[in-house]
Amino acid sequence: MTWHTETKEKQMNMKRKVGENLKKIKHRIAILSGKGGVGKSTVATNLAVKLSTNGKNTGLLDVDIHGPNIPKMLGIEDVRLSGDRNGILPITTDSGVKVISMAFLLQNRDTPVIWRGPLKMGAIQQFLGEVNWGSLDYLVIDLPPGTGDELLSVAQLIPEGIAVIVTTPQDVALLDSRKAVNFARALNMKVAGIIENMSGLACPYCGKNIDLFKTGGGEKAALDLGVPFLGRIPIDPVIVQTGDAGKPFIIGYSESECSKAFDEVVKNIVNFINSKR
Repeated sequence: MTWHTETKEKQMNMKRKVGENLKKIKHRIAILSGKGGVGKSTVATNLAVKLSTNGKNTGLLDVDIHGPNIPKMLGIEDVRLSGDRNGILPITTDSGVKVISMAFLLQNRDTPVIWRGPLKMGAIQQFLGEVNWGSLDYLVIDLPPGTGDELLSVAQLIPEGIAVIVTTPQDVALLDSRKAVNFARALNMKVAGIIENMSGLACPYCGKNIDLFKTGGGEKAALDLGVPFLGRIPIDPVIVQTGDAGKPFIIGYSESECSKAFDEVVKNIVNFINSKR
């Protein structure tokens, strides 16, 4: 009986901490994808950086417990967390984004996380409740692909969450993105819309557009499901290079077609959020 009481008290205390932190965060944007390999983490990273460089206080929470890639994309993968009496301190990037990721807690980069649901739920609660995020305009949350435990945990912990679904244009990805939209709706999240990533490639020699994964599927899915279409982001080898180098493409290549397309996506997301106030 004593153990049960202590556990219940800990749970209530954690719930209180999460609630106190969330009061300081105006908007919580969850980045979802029905399947892996669609560029979700790249979108989440560059969205957070863009919001920060636009003058907004922005946090980036990497909840992809088993594949935490955000620190690599931001060039901070070798950094370790510290704390003070107010809690765990997030890592702040050169662009001003406050970042928390499971990657900061691993012994080395090759260490796998072999956890069941309750442990993952506990980690997410700590990330939201025991991290000193401070006052934020936006908290961007990079979720793992699919519709598993982590998504349920986040949806339960962040009321009034805003869902952004990332897909590629081919049919297999679109099937799963539709599930992601309906999943978000079932959890009472506001769906900001669908991003069609990897949408076409400009041939570096002739300039002709090549539809490697088709095109237009994301827009059609958005129309069919009655959610906003946020825009298309083309394929650009620079995105791969900058991600591997830890330098988000939205900063170093602001004049590229890819960056311009992403600027439009970010503008549409912000407009959706402002329209729902």
